[in-house]
Amino acid sequence: MTRLFYIGFALLTASLLQFGFTPAPPAKPVVLAYVGGFRGLVDTEKIAAEKLTHINYAFVDIKNNRAWLHNLRTDTTNFRRLNELKWRNPELKVLISIGGWAWSENFSDAVLSDTARTAFAASAVDIVRQHRLDGIDIDWEYPGMKGEDNVFRPEDREHFTLLLKALRQQLDGLKQQTGKEYLVTTALPGFPAIFTHTDMAQAQQYLNYINVMSYDHFTGGPLAGHHTNLFPSGKVENEQSGDRAVALYKQAGVPAEKLVLGIAFYGRAWQLEHNNPRKYPRTITKVERGGGYTFIKDSLLTNPAYKRYWDRKAKAPYLFNKDQKRFVSYDDEESVREKCRYVQENGLAGVMFWEYFSDPNAYLLNEINRQFR
Repeated sequence: MTRLFYIGFALLTASLLQFGFTPAPPAKPVVLAYVGGFRGLVDTEKIAAEKLTHINYAFVDIKNNRAWLHNLRTDTTNFRRLNELKWRNPELKVLISIGGWAWSENFSDAVLSDTARTAFAASAVDIVRQHRLDGIDIDWEYPGMKGEDNVFRPEDREHFTLLLKALRQQLDGLKQQTGKEYLVTTALPGFPAIFTHTDMAQAQQYLNYINVMSYDHFTGGPLAGHHTNLFPSGKVENEQSGDRAVALYKQAGVPAEKLVLGIAFYGRAWQLEHNNPRKYPRTITKVERGGGYTFIKDSLLTNPAYKRYWDRKAKAPYLFNKDQKRFVSYDDEESVREKCRYVQENGLAGVMFWEYFSDPNAYLLNEINRQFR
């Protein structure tokens, strides 16, 4: 039966080609990089533009209920340089990402009323228009919930959707002037509580993509664990994972083809109470800096004091230094392969990662490119 299907499909394709019909090529998987402009000037010569489909410029701040370029001089230069990458990759899209962990405190106030939302959306769209960019990413951490030091309200649930609607409408208005398509995306976590404070079935209709932050599953404590695992390890109750996040978004009404799975280009590290990384619970005594993947690969994986482990169920690596009781969780080439295969097998849009310059040697981006090539 399968053989006959493929023979029939081949004959149909041949006949269509004979009459001048060319089938549309399959959509390329999204490879979206968050590029940090908050540090100052971005060295765009070190960005492998040909291996990316999207760059989300992080971040645009919020001031007086308007989208605001916190560092106008460097932001403006960065926009110009990022746009110049399109000479190397004409299909590259450059978006502004508004908010982030540190600059989300004013979102709730900025979108509190119809008038406020309209004005806020106009200020964001004006940045896109002025700098000839390709869209807007909303990284609100978090609607209706505490993030770092953000204002939050129950009304955020509805206002989040209405903000996305306002952005979509105003970017569609800009399209009428320029003839160009514009994107609206958002970055959201994968933990269950976010679905109480958002209406994703309604919100998704205004979005091109949802960038699922399927990392930071373990952060400050009191326990250590996989921070960017694809599946649960089976050792931790109610353990977060990329797969669980994807399932929750689908249950909330988001089509798989709008979901972009997160990859961490950085690690998280802790000092454990005991010197056995396989002993549960992994109670911590100290939070430490994990570092970017280039540092992990070049400095820790080459250090004989560290032993690499692979969790077959979680599809996640980790390092352990027995003498220091130091546990490091991260993504590597093997876990990235698993995530890329998962994306393809489950019909997701692609992958995104935070943050480009955490892996300046491009070990992980090269692996993504190999998998999607």
